[in-house]
Amino acid sequence: QVQLVESGGGLVEPGGSLRLSCVASGRLLDYYAIGWFRQAPGKEREGVSCISKGDGRTSYADSVKGRFTISRDNVKKTVYLQMDSLKPEDTAVYYCVAAVGCERLWRDANDYWGQGTQVTVSS
Repeated sequence: QVQLVESGGGLVEPGGSLRLSCVASGRLLDYYAIGWFRQAPGKEREGVSCISKGDGRTSYADSVKGRFTISRDNVKKTVYLQMDSLKPEDTAVYYCVAAVGCERLWRDANDYWGQGTQVTVSS
């Protein structure tokens, strides 16, 4: 059974940091690009970041570029999203997703979704 399981969300003050983790079952990391989407209340969901299979090339939404870092540990079958300098507008449910490639991920043509983890940035 294919699974993506997120963890690491929580409440943090503006300017703070959080690290999200996504554990992927089986050999997902070998065959799929993995990334993150987010959805805030009343807003459309948006792509945040992607890391490609193979060469591990990374890409980011303009809204998080320079603040968020995506990485991958193939041994642990885990993808991380390090979020620094968090802003209230980063508040959302964050979903780990898998797609055949990052180009499809950015088009929201994802094959698998995790259950989501809440990130709240507030003082």
